[in-house]
Amino acid sequence: MTRSRVRLDQPRAPRRSLLPEYDPEAFGRLSERVARFLGTGRFIVWMTLVIILWVLWNIFAPDDLRFDQYPFIFLTLMLSLQASYAAPLILLAQNRQDDRDRVNLEQDRKQNERSIADTEYLTREIAALRMGLGEVATRDWIRSEFQDLIKEMDERHLFPPESDEADR
Repeated sequence: MTRSRVRLDQPRAPRRSLLPEYDPEAFGRLSERVARFLGTGRFIVWMTLVIILWVLWNIFAPDDLRFDQYPFIFLTLMLSLQASYAAPLILLAQNRQDDRDRVNLEQDRKQNERSIADTEYLTREIAALRMGLGEVATRDWIRSEFQDLIKEMDERHLFPPESDEADR
């Protein structure tokens, strides 16, 4: 018995499956739309109207037109069927929302980390500027130094007395 050699550098040929193929993303979007509809007041109103019409028809219609007699077993079956499909669809929609929330939370966390790093960098830069500014001579400081120097020179009489003849 000879074995065929499997080539690892080539993809496998697709296998046939007995199960039907479906797009999980499209099914997820559909489940979200159904879950969104099931959570609305419109659905409650429509469901209530259908049940009231169902019950009234099966009580007051002629006997040969009634399809569900008094205990309304068929109505119970239909409501159970609706609930059995609604619950998994709602859970699937919630799981998809949880996945989106998890991705958004991770992105928010990364953005917060970048913001914190940027803030720390700017804080260090501002501190460095403040330290550097402490060593810079400002205009007011230079003026005060000149005034002190002029006073000191006046006290030592280094300037000749001002006379009107020098101005002519």
